[in-house]
Amino acid sequence: MKASLPFIEESFDKFNRTIFEDKLPKIPVALSNASSYVGLCTFKTRRRAFRAPEHYDFKLRISTRFDLPESELEDTVIHEMIHYYIRLHGIKDTSAHGNVFRQMMDEINTRHGRHITISHRTTKEQREALIDKRPKWHVVAVVTFKDGKQGLKLLPRITQRITAYHRALMRSGKIAGIEYYFESDPWFNRFPTSSAFNVFFPPMDEVRAHISGANPISVTSRGIEYGNKE
Repeated sequence: MKASLPFIEESFDKFNRTIFEDKLPKIPVALSNASSYVGLCTFKTRRRAFRAPEHYDFKLRISTRFDLPESELEDTVIHEMIHYYIRLHGIKDTSAHGNVFRQMMDEINTRHGRHITISHRTTKEQREALIDKRPKWHVVAVVTFKDGKQGLKLLPRITQRITAYHRALMRSGKIAGIEYYFESDPWFNRFPTSSAFNVFFPPMDEVRAHISGANPISVTSRGIEYGNKE
Protein backbone atom coordinates (compact mmCIF):
# COMPACT_ATOMS: atom_id res chain seq x y z
CA MET A 1 0.00 0.00 0.00
CA LYS A 2 1.01 3.62 -0.45
CA ALA A 3 0.96 6.08 2.41
CA SER A 4 -2.12 8.24 3.05
CA LEU A 5 -2.62 10.94 5.66
CA PRO A 6 -5.43 9.10 7.51
CA PHE A 7 -3.36 5.91 7.73
CA ILE A 8 -0.23 7.68 8.99
CA GLU A 9 -2.13 9.77 11.52
CA GLU A 10 -4.07 6.75 12.82
CA SER A 11 -0.85 4.72 13.03
CA PHE A 12 0.87 7.52 14.96
CA ASP A 13 -1.99 7.68 17.47
CA LYS A 14 -2.12 3.90 17.85
CA PHE A 15 1.60 3.41 18.43
CA ASN A 16 1.87 6.48 20.62
CA ARG A 17 -0.66 4.81 22.89
CA THR A 18 0.56 1.21 22.71
CA ILE A 19 4.35 1.74 22.50
CA PHE A 20 5.25 5.24 23.68
CA GLU A 21 2.75 5.57 26.58
CA ASP A 22 1.21 8.72 25.04
CA LYS A 23 4.44 10.64 25.65
CA LEU A 24 4.61 12.05 22.11
CA PRO A 25 2.57 15.19 21.36
CA LYS A 26 0.80 15.03 18.03
CA ILE A 27 2.86 16.57 15.18
CA PRO A 28 2.01 17.62 11.62
CA VAL A 29 2.19 14.85 9.03
CA ALA A 30 3.09 15.57 5.41
CA LEU A 31 3.24 13.32 2.37
CA SER A 32 6.01 13.73 -0.19
CA ASN A 33 7.06 12.28 -3.53
CA ALA A 34 10.64 11.76 -2.40
CA SER A 35 12.64 8.78 -3.61
CA SER A 36 15.56 9.41 -1.21
CA TYR A 37 13.66 8.33 1.93
CA VAL A 38 10.56 6.42 3.02
CA GLY A 39 10.08 8.28 6.29
CA LEU A 40 11.69 11.35 7.82
CA CYS A 41 11.31 13.17 11.13
CA THR A 42 12.36 16.79 10.75
CA PHE A 43 12.83 19.45 13.42
CA LYS A 44 14.51 22.75 14.21
CA THR A 45 17.13 23.33 16.88
CA ARG A 46 17.42 26.29 19.22
CA ARG A 47 20.83 26.84 20.82
CA ARG A 48 20.73 27.97 24.45
CA ALA A 49 23.59 29.37 26.53
CA PHE A 50 24.82 26.94 29.21
CA ARG A 51 21.95 24.56 28.43
CA ALA A 52 21.37 21.67 26.09
CA PRO A 53 19.99 22.57 22.64
CA GLU A 54 16.19 22.56 22.37
CA HIS A 55 14.51 20.75 19.47
CA TYR A 56 11.13 21.97 18.27
CA ASP A 57 8.80 22.29 15.26
CA PHE A 58 8.75 18.54 14.63
CA LYS A 59 7.19 17.18 11.42
CA LEU A 60 6.68 13.65 10.17
CA ARG A 61 7.20 13.19 6.43
CA ILE A 62 6.32 9.98 4.59
CA SER A 63 6.99 9.32 0.91
CA THR A 64 4.20 8.04 -1.34
CA ARG A 65 6.70 6.80 -3.95
CA PHE A 66 6.96 3.39 -2.28
CA ASP A 67 4.30 0.69 -2.46
CA LEU A 68 4.88 -1.25 0.76
CA PRO A 69 3.14 -3.92 2.80
CA GLU A 70 1.05 -2.35 5.56
CA SER A 71 3.33 -3.72 8.30
CA GLU A 72 6.43 -2.15 6.70
CA LEU A 73 4.71 1.20 6.46
CA GLU A 74 3.76 0.93 10.13
CA ASP A 75 7.37 0.05 11.01
CA THR A 76 8.48 3.16 9.10
CA VAL A 77 6.16 5.32 11.22
CA ILE A 78 7.48 3.74 14.43
CA HIS A 79 11.08 4.22 13.25
CA GLU A 80 10.47 7.96 12.88
CA MET A 81 8.61 8.07 16.20
CA ILE A 82 11.74 6.73 17.90
CA HIS A 83 13.71 9.63 16.40
CA TYR A 84 10.99 12.00 17.60
CA TYR A 85 11.03 10.55 21.13
CA ILE A 86 14.81 10.83 21.47
CA ARG A 87 14.98 14.40 20.19
CA LEU A 88 11.89 15.61 22.03
CA HIS A 89 13.20 14.40 25.37
CA GLY A 90 16.73 15.66 24.79
CA ILE A 91 18.29 12.22 25.07
CA LYS A 92 21.92 12.09 23.97
CA ASP A 93 22.82 9.37 21.49
CA THR A 94 26.09 8.35 19.86
CA SER A 95 24.74 9.04 16.35
CA ALA A 96 21.45 9.33 14.45
CA HIS A 97 21.00 5.55 14.76
CA GLY A 98 23.27 5.14 17.76
CA ASN A 99 23.12 3.04 20.90
CA VAL A 100 19.96 4.63 22.31
CA PHE A 101 18.07 4.34 19.03
CA ARG A 102 19.12 0.70 18.55
CA GLN A 103 18.22 -0.20 22.13
CA MET A 104 14.73 1.28 21.74
CA MET A 105 14.30 -0.34 18.34
CA ASP A 106 15.33 -3.79 19.61
CA GLU A 107 13.06 -3.49 22.64
CA ILE A 108 10.05 -2.49 20.52
CA ASN A 109 10.73 -5.32 18.05
CA THR A 110 10.90 -7.84 20.90
CA ARG A 111 7.98 -6.62 23.00
CA HIS A 112 5.61 -5.70 20.19
CA GLY A 113 6.56 -8.15 17.45
CA ARG A 114 7.72 -5.45 15.04
CA HIS A 115 10.47 -5.64 12.40
CA ILE A 116 11.92 -2.13 12.52
CA THR A 117 15.33 -1.73 10.89
CA ILE A 118 17.95 1.01 10.78
CA SER A 119 17.22 1.73 7.13
CA HIS A 120 14.49 0.69 4.75
CA ARG A 121 15.66 -2.00 2.33
CA THR A 122 13.86 -1.61 -0.96
CA THR A 123 13.34 -4.55 -3.29
CA LYS A 124 14.58 -4.59 -6.87
CA GLU A 125 10.99 -4.13 -8.05
CA GLN A 126 10.52 -1.10 -5.80
CA ARG A 127 13.77 0.46 -7.03
CA GLU A 128 12.73 -0.12 -10.65
CA ALA A 129 9.38 1.56 -9.97
CA LEU A 130 11.17 4.71 -8.78
CA ILE A 131 13.18 5.16 -11.96
CA ASP A 132 12.05 8.01 -14.17
CA LYS A 133 10.67 6.38 -17.31
CA ARG A 134 10.70 9.53 -19.43
CA PRO A 135 13.18 9.57 -22.34
CA LYS A 136 16.12 11.86 -21.61
CA TRP A 137 19.18 12.45 -23.71
CA HIS A 138 22.41 11.26 -22.11
CA VAL A 139 26.06 11.29 -23.07
CA VAL A 140 27.01 7.69 -22.30
CA ALA A 141 30.65 6.69 -21.92
CA VAL A 142 31.75 3.05 -21.96
CA VAL A 143 35.20 2.94 -20.37
CA THR A 144 37.51 0.01 -21.10
CA PHE A 145 40.40 -0.51 -18.68
CA LYS A 146 43.71 -2.05 -19.70
CA ASP A 147 42.89 -5.15 -17.65
CA GLY A 148 39.80 -5.68 -19.83
CA LYS A 149 37.23 -4.53 -17.27
CA GLN A 150 34.53 -2.18 -18.60
CA GLY A 151 32.53 0.50 -16.81
CA LEU A 152 29.78 3.00 -17.50
CA LYS A 153 29.68 6.77 -17.01
CA LEU A 154 26.98 9.36 -17.77
CA LEU A 155 28.42 12.80 -18.50
CA PRO A 156 26.83 16.27 -18.60
CA ARG A 157 25.95 17.46 -22.09
CA ILE A 158 28.65 20.13 -21.87
CA THR A 159 31.55 19.92 -24.30
CA GLN A 160 34.17 21.25 -21.88
CA ARG A 161 33.26 18.69 -19.21
CA ILE A 162 33.20 15.80 -21.65
CA THR A 163 36.62 16.67 -23.07
CA ALA A 164 38.07 17.29 -19.58
CA TYR A 165 36.82 13.86 -18.46
CA HIS A 166 38.30 12.29 -21.60
CA ARG A 167 41.70 13.93 -21.08
CA ALA A 168 41.89 13.00 -17.40
CA LEU A 169 41.05 9.34 -17.92
CA MET A 170 43.30 8.87 -20.94
CA ARG A 171 46.22 10.46 -19.07
CA SER A 172 45.72 8.15 -16.08
CA GLY A 173 47.54 5.32 -17.82
CA LYS A 174 44.85 2.82 -16.81
CA ILE A 175 42.45 3.22 -19.73
CA ALA A 176 42.59 1.29 -23.01
CA GLY A 177 39.80 3.29 -24.64
CA ILE A 178 36.49 5.10 -24.19
CA GLU A 179 33.40 4.81 -26.39
CA TYR A 180 30.88 7.66 -26.32
CA TYR A 181 27.22 7.56 -27.33
CA PHE A 182 24.26 9.95 -27.43
CA GLU A 183 21.27 7.99 -26.11
CA SER A 184 17.74 8.72 -24.83
CA ASP A 185 16.86 5.25 -23.49
CA PRO A 186 15.14 5.72 -20.06
CA TRP A 187 17.14 2.73 -18.76
CA PHE A 188 20.08 5.08 -18.23
CA ASN A 189 18.03 7.34 -15.92
CA ARG A 190 18.99 5.07 -13.01
CA PHE A 191 22.57 6.36 -13.11
CA PRO A 192 23.65 9.83 -11.90
CA THR A 193 25.15 12.31 -14.33
CA SER A 194 28.40 13.99 -13.35
CA SER A 195 31.91 14.78 -14.56
CA ALA A 196 33.61 13.20 -11.54
CA PHE A 197 36.40 10.82 -12.51
CA ASN A 198 34.62 7.59 -11.68
CA VAL A 199 32.62 4.85 -13.39
CA PHE A 200 29.87 2.36 -12.53
CA PHE A 201 30.06 -1.35 -13.23
CA PRO A 202 26.63 -2.68 -14.23
CA PRO A 203 26.42 -5.87 -16.32
CA MET A 204 27.89 -4.84 -19.67
CA ASP A 205 25.52 -7.05 -21.63
CA GLU A 206 22.66 -4.87 -20.30
CA VAL A 207 24.56 -1.69 -21.19
CA ARG A 208 25.26 -2.92 -24.72
CA ALA A 209 21.62 -3.87 -25.21
CA HIS A 210 20.55 -0.31 -24.40
CA ILE A 211 23.11 1.42 -26.64
CA SER A 212 22.62 -0.88 -29.61
CA GLY A 213 20.89 1.87 -31.56
CA ALA A 214 22.67 4.86 -30.08
CA ASN A 215 24.43 7.56 -32.06
CA PRO A 216 28.21 7.40 -31.53
CA ILE A 217 30.17 10.47 -30.47
CA SER A 218 33.77 11.15 -31.43
CA VAL A 219 35.61 12.77 -28.53
CA THR A 220 39.14 14.16 -28.53
CA SER A 221 40.99 16.38 -26.08
CA ARG A 222 39.87 19.38 -28.13
CA GLY A 223 36.20 18.76 -28.81
CA ILE A 224 33.39 16.38 -29.74
CA GLU A 225 31.59 15.42 -32.91
CA TYR A 226 28.16 13.78 -33.05
CA GLY A 227 27.72 11.12 -35.69
CA ASN A 228 24.91 9.00 -37.08
CA LYS A 229 25.01 5.26 -36.60
CA GLU A 230 24.15 3.48 -39.81
